[in-house]
This record gives sequence, C-alpha cells and structure tokens, in this order.
Amino acid sequence: MYNGVLLLHKPVGMTSHDCVMKIRKMLKTKKVGHTGTLDPEVSGVLPICIGRATKIVEYLTEKSKTYDAEVTLGFSTTTEDQTGEITERKPVGTPPDEEAVRSVLNSLEGRIEQVPPMYSAVKVGGKKLYEYARAGIEVERPKRTVTIHHIELTSKIAGEENTARFRFTVTCSKGTYVRTLAVTIGEKLGFPAHMSHLIRTASGNFSLDECLTFEDIEDHIANGTLSGQLVPIERALDHLPKWIISDTLAKKVENGAVLETPAGLTHLTAEDRLAVFTEDGRCIAVYFPHPAKPGLLKPAKVLAQKSEQ
Repeated sequence: MYNGVLLLHKPVGMTSHDCVMKIRKMLKTKKVGHTGTLDPEVSGVLPICIGRATKIVEYLTEKSKTYDAEVTLGFSTTTEDQTGEITERKPVGTPPDEEAVRSVLNSLEGRIEQVPPMYSAVKVGGKKLYEYARAGIEVERPKRTVTIHHIELTSKIAGEENTARFRFTVTCSKGTYVRTLAVTIGEKLGFPAHMSHLIRTASGNFSLDECLTFEDIEDHIANGTLSGQLVPIERALDHLPKWIISDTLAKKVENGAVLETPAGLTHLTAEDRLAVFTEDGRCIAVYFPHPAKPGLLKPAKVLAQKSEQ
C-alpha cells in the first residue's frame, strides 16, 4: 500500500480529476486525491495525496502557489485565456515599456479583490459558473479577496500583429485566478487582455523539478521504486507548527484525546493547525485550539494507525 504525496507534473489536456482517476488505476487504490485544481490547458505541479496522506489534502490545498504566466494585450476572451472566443479588440500600436509594466505589477502586490471568471468551477446557486456560461446565462459572481505575495516581470515585452505579450511570475494565495490577474494587468495598461500561457512551477515548497511525469511513474511502478519517490506526510506538513510529544501522550493522541495546550504554543489562533510528532519523527495527528474550551487542543485529523503503536 502506498502512503505519501506524489508530486505529479500534470500534462496539458487533462483535468485534475482525470489525473486522480489515472493514478487510481495505476496504483490500484481508491485512496487518491489532488490538492488544488489545475485547468486542463495548464501544466505543472499537482501534488497528489495517496493512502493515509489523503487525510492531509486540506492542509496542502491551503498552501500558496507559484506560476509562470504570459499575458497578451490586444484582445480579451470569454474564458480570460487563450481557449476562449474573442470578446473585445484594441490594437496595440506601441507596446508599453518595461517601467510601465513593472509599475502595474507592483501595484497588484498584497491583498486584492477578484471576480471569478464565468468559465470557472466556482458555485453560485448550487451550479458551477461554467454551467451558466455554457448555457449563455450571465450571473452575479461574488468577489473574493486573495493575496499576491510576489509578482515580477520575467521577459522582454514583444509586440507583433497589433498585440503585445510578456511573461511574469507570481506567487499567490489559494483561490487566485491568474487568468483574471492577466485581464486586470491589461486593464491597468489600457488594453483588453487575456492569459496566453500558464504553468504552475510550485505548490507550497514543492517545486516543478521534483515532479514526476506519468511515464516516470510507470517506470517506478515497474521497478518497484515508487514508494521511495513519495513525499512523506511529515515533510508535506512541515509548514505547520510542530509539537513533539512523548510515547505516553502519543497513545492518547491516537485515540483522539483532547489535550492541554503546552506553554510554548499558547499563541495559536483558532485558524492555526498544529502537526503532532512522536519522538521518533512520525507525524501522527493534526490538532487545533478547542473552539469551546480555552487552553485545550482538539484533534482535527488523527493520522496514525493503531497497528503502528
């Protein structure tokens, strides 16, 4: 049985769900889940949780993401990317200079509001927005606040056939639509725009150079070496505060006991999560401050199996 996080280099042309289904068949297990949707035309880092690691999907989904993107100025599309139909054109005579582009990118760092694209999986009234879009129905979309941690121009600005294009890298919070960011960049530069290319280069501290293609996975399965390629739960949760406990306390944790908050962790807020480790380095649970009993910690997830103790 496989347990851990498989770092997949998702290919263009597959949905995240397609990738999960394929890996289920390859590994002959149903316990597989992805940690953040990538659109079919986007490639890059897609962490896949397998076995007991499926219990930590939500903690990996929360991690920031880094993308290498390209924006094209001159026309906008229905989907805000290169796959949609053109909705507006404005020829780009003289491309904006680098100073103007850098100024716009800098203005977007920090917390910003976005309206999700109509062609997205966000639900309104129990239906996904893309279902309304395909039916030709425009609905009011709720704004969301996202965080742009860092954004930077990474190419020259190339002009061709009444358009201009350039690349940028962005590290952003969960829920950020880079497509919408590309449209915003265009608006600030005075042009309709769309995202013409996107690759996810990192998910949290998982980078593209660590990822396996489906061909790599097949080879490792054939050679019996795939287990050694999986990221252990312990490393996958290394962004959470860490609490090392005794073996005696570990038995209580295994049974889902409520525990007293140790002196060094009284600063935790209601949103914080705490990775609980045994003295021999295994992560056996995730705890959080008890919502009704100050000074106590409650289990969010128990990861250990009783047979391990």
